[in-house]
Amino acid sequence: MQETTLGRTDSSTGRRSGLIPTRMQALVKRAPAPGAELQEVDVPEIGPKDVLIKVLAASICGTDLHLYGWDEWAQGRVHPPLVFGHEFAGEVVAVGTHVVRTPIGAYVAAESHISCGDCYECRHGLQHICRDVRIIGVDRPGAFAQFIAIPEQNVWPTDRRFPPRIATIQEPMGNAVHTALTTPLAGANVVIFGAGPIGLFAVPIARASGAKKVITVEPSQYRLDLAQRLGSNVVVNPLQENVQHRVLDETEGEGADVVLEMSGNATAIAQGLQVLRSGGHISLLGIPSGPVSLDLADGVIFKGATVQGISGRRVFGTWYQTRGFLDSGMDLSPVITHEMPLSDFHTAFELVRNGQSGKVVMYPNGMPE
Repeated sequence: MQETTLGRTDSSTGRRSGLIPTRMQALVKRAPAPGAELQEVDVPEIGPKDVLIKVLAASICGTDLHLYGWDEWAQGRVHPPLVFGHEFAGEVVAVGTHVVRTPIGAYVAAESHISCGDCYECRHGLQHICRDVRIIGVDRPGAFAQFIAIPEQNVWPTDRRFPPRIATIQEPMGNAVHTALTTPLAGANVVIFGAGPIGLFAVPIARASGAKKVITVEPSQYRLDLAQRLGSNVVVNPLQENVQHRVLDETEGEGADVVLEMSGNATAIAQGLQVLRSGGHISLLGIPSGPVSLDLADGVIFKGATVQGISGRRVFGTWYQTRGFLDSGMDLSPVITHEMPLSDFHTAFELVRNGQSGKVVMYPNGMPE
C-alpha cells in the first residue's frame, strides 16, 4: 500500500504517529439491499478537531444487524454506500491541530452519538438525544474498518489493562447501564426481555445494583445458558412456556417491579407490559423493525406504569458508571463468545442473526496474538 505521513490529510494540519496508509480494508454497505462487501477504500481524512484511530477491535451491535439485513428501520435512515459499525476500541495514530486532550498513542473507545452541542436538548444536558445527532456507522463512516476518524469530543480514554475485546464492549454495556439504572433496581424483581449482548450485560448490572431476583426471557437456549452463567436467577423460553404465568409464579403473584425490554420484538414488548405490576417501571431499549400496536389502557394507563424510552447512553455520565462497574471487577468475558478477523464478517453476522452467539468481536487489523 502507498503510505503518507497522515493518511490523505496534509501533515501540517496535525500530528501523526509513523506512516499511515492511504488505503484500507473496510466493510461497506454498498447498496440499499441485504448484505455488505469487504472493499478497499480511502483512509478517512481528519479535520482540526478530529482524531484518526487504528481500530484494534470492533463488535457487532443489533443496529448493525438491522443495517446488514436492510429492514424497514435501516431503509428509512441509512444512505449507502457506507462503512458501518460503531462499537470499537483502538489506538490514536493522528490528531488535528485543535485536539488538546488526546495524545498520539492513546488507547480509546468512543461514544457513537455525535451531538451538535447547540440544540435545545444538548443545551439541557441531553446530548444523547440531540435532535441533530449523527451516529457513527449510521450517518457517517464507521468502525468496521482498519481506521476511523471521529471528533475528539467522542473519545473515551480506556485503561490498557482491559484488552480490545473488553474495551470495545464499553459502548453497548453503557446501553445496558443506562437502561437498567433509570429504574429502581434495589430489592426489585427484574424481568429482562431479550438475552442478546445488551440484555446479557444487564443481568450482572441488575444483580450488582441490588435486584432481588433477575428473570431472563429469551427464545434462544444458547443465550439462556449465557444468562444463567452471568447470574440470572430464572430463565424462561417463551416458545416453551407462558411468560406471564411463569413471571407471576416467580414473583408471588405480584408481577415484575422492573422490566428491561432489550429485544425490540413486538410480542416481547407486549409481554413486558403484561407481566409488569401496577406501579412498575419499564425501560424500552430494543428497536422494533416497524410500528408496534400496544394495549396502552391495561398495560400502562390503568397500571400507573412508568415507561422510559432509552436511546444510547448519557454523555458521559453513563460512561463513568460503566467504568465503575468494570473497575469493580465485573467480569463480562462470558458475553464475548466469538472472535474473528473482519474478513469473516459473513460468519459473524450469521451467528448474530441466528442467536447462536453472545457478543461477536471482529479484528480489522488482524487477530491479536
